Amino acid sequence: MVLRLKLSTVWMAIGLSTAFLFTGCADSNYDATKDWSNDKLYNEAKDEMAAGGYDKAIGMYEKLEGRAAGTALAQQAQLDKAWAQYKTNEPVQAVATLDRFIKLHPASPALDYALYLKGLVNFNDNLGLMSSLAEQDLAERDPKQAKESFEAFRELINRFPASKYSEDARLRMAFIKNSLARSDVHVARFYYQRGAYVAAINRAQTTVQEFRDVPAVEEALFIMYQSYDKLNLVQLRDDTKRVLEKSYPASAFLRGEQATTKKSWWKLWK
Repeated sequence: MVLRLKLSTVWMAIGLSTAFLFTGCADSNYDATKDWSNDKLYNEAKDEMAAGGYDKAIGMYEKLEGRAAGTALAQQAQLDKAWAQYKTNEPVQAVATLDRFIKLHPASPALDYALYLKGLVNFNDNLGLMSSLAEQDLAERDPKQAKESFEAFRELINRFPASKYSEDARLRMAFIKNSLARSDVHVARFYYQRGAYVAAINRAQTTVQEFRDVPAVEEALFIMYQSYDKLNLVQLRDDTKRVLEKSYPASAFLRGEQATTKKSWWKLWK
């Protein structure tokens, strides 16, 4: 009799545990937004964004994309989702969302913003979280994202020259262009310091030819001048020096000072 009671108690406990388990599963699948209107879902997502709840906002925007497919609200949700992904340090996902938007909505009135945001995501990811504080030299980093950012900004300016985002895009492009030039100069300097003078000249020439109107050209010319001197190519050395003196008459390099073409990116917006 005692054994039967114990067994029945065990089975009752198992049954209760199973019931709680299925109840828990049901609760986890419950969608509190299922009866919300599209407008309410969008407004709630915006509120989450404003409060810094980017992960929750992303989930809501994804639901809205499905529920309001084909509407302007769904397009706006897609753009806002990209911004939220950017704010949660997910640049790859943000760019993927923007690429999808650009492909699906080529005639959207918000296309200029999508291109600007794509450039901005890659621009700031290239800068890095602490680079503006630590004065990190972007020329020493992989230029891939800088180039992608530049292309997005260039497409924005070419297609929407009157866009309210175009002027800021131009400023950022100027910075990126000098950053890419300094990347070449960094490599040329590396070659020069190791005695690979021909390689240093070739890389510096690339900077001079492709980036004629950026500050980094000054150091590129100086590296060429030094390399020709090391190779005892007197005529080429003197020709390069004349170009350097004419283009940069106050050059610190020619005075033997430790010059730099580096400039903090944020000063462009001061």
